[in-house]
Amino acid sequence: MKKVVKFGGSSLASAEQFKKVADIIHADSDRKYVVPSAPGKRFSEDTKVTDMLYDCYRTVVEGKPFDEKLKMIKARYDEIIKGLKLELSLDKEFEVIKKEFQEQAGSDYAASRGEYLNGIIMAAYLGYEFIDAAEVIFFDENGSFNAQKTNEVLSSKLAQIERAVIPGFYGAYPDGKVKTFSRGGSDITGSIVAKAVKADLYENWTDVSGFLVADPRIIKDAEVIETITYRELRELSYMGATVLHEDAIFPVRKEGIPINIKNTNAPEDAGTMIVESTCRQPKYTITGIAGKKGFVAINIEKDMMNSEIGFGRKVLEAFEKHDISFEHVPSGIDTMTVFVHQPEFEGKEQLVLSDIHRLASPDTVDMETDLALIAVVGRGMRATRGTAGRIFSALAHANINVKMIDQGSSELNIIIGVRNSDFEAAIKAIYDIFVLIQL
Repeated sequence: MKKVVKFGGSSLASAEQFKKVADIIHADSDRKYVVPSAPGKRFSEDTKVTDMLYDCYRTVVEGKPFDEKLKMIKARYDEIIKGLKLELSLDKEFEVIKKEFQEQAGSDYAASRGEYLNGIIMAAYLGYEFIDAAEVIFFDENGSFNAQKTNEVLSSKLAQIERAVIPGFYGAYPDGKVKTFSRGGSDITGSIVAKAVKADLYENWTDVSGFLVADPRIIKDAEVIETITYRELRELSYMGATVLHEDAIFPVRKEGIPINIKNTNAPEDAGTMIVESTCRQPKYTITGIAGKKGFVAINIEKDMMNSEIGFGRKVLEAFEKHDISFEHVPSGIDTMTVFVHQPEFEGKEQLVLSDIHRLASPDTVDMETDLALIAVVGRGMRATRGTAGRIFSALAHANINVKMIDQGSSELNIIIGVRNSDFEAAIKAIYDIFVLIQL
């Protein structure tokens, strides 16, 4: 088997964490390709190395002395090297970094050095070959990821190397200038590497034991999801769940490669398996709950709306004209409601309302603000009767008024609208009825 393993910043924040990571890698000979992040926080008040690099580079751009800040960054790495008892010096690398900073090589270059330097240390500690991501991961002139070229070059390169470390987060433009991924960078790199080597499994190691049924800030000791499909994960990620960015999913999804979310500090935990599809029955009817606050509902009424061809298009045109995307559009015979992000809408509300009147000639338009949307997601809902009824029952018991309910034709998720003030209580009520009170 071939496994690609990616480790997050908290997993590589110190020498002790490095040792844990090395033990994990050496415990399974199939873990052949390693994608490290930059060192994260060692303790809650600490600063991530990437943030230190951004700050140092900003100081350069402002024309201020930056030597002390660069020394502090080097000290973080020297501390790790010393703790690992490595015969390794990063002096030459930091001389290059200082020169590139002085020549203002760009904030992408600055930020990428966190992963680059950690990759050098990781390769030396493991005895693996180091591959600079700028040599194998490519962007075009416009900054868009060049998937085809990357896969061709990376596949060819790794076919000749049995074990390697490839830093996450960055690649290069055609001229060699460093370019970082905008979101979920190291996760994306791990996925790209997994695709290139046709891995059997992509292990994503972090500081949690998998994907949780609900936000742990709302539900203490929330249950871990054992298996989740890509479609379920996308629904939950879209509604605010943040263990793995959806951009990191697509390279491996196309290849049918499963992802295993694991905990560096509890490697014996099974974690969460993310798969294309599965015949395994979920532990609960629902797979997960996620949501966001800060929506406004624009309610439009017009007699005989259902018989007026193009009415919905005219209403949505008013939002499109002002670059406002909508989240959900539940409707009735003579009513239509458009849910949009409140902060995005507030500055343009009167312009949008005027255009709704001008384009669609409704009888009335009113708004309800400070709303939250909650997604209840699960492949098990398709085969279970009364799922919506249980949700309504739980919310009613908690004295929460439902402002909207919308279920997709896939029966994979149910979206519920409630007041912002009821958001946490609603998630607790739904979690309790499906997880704590098993029928």
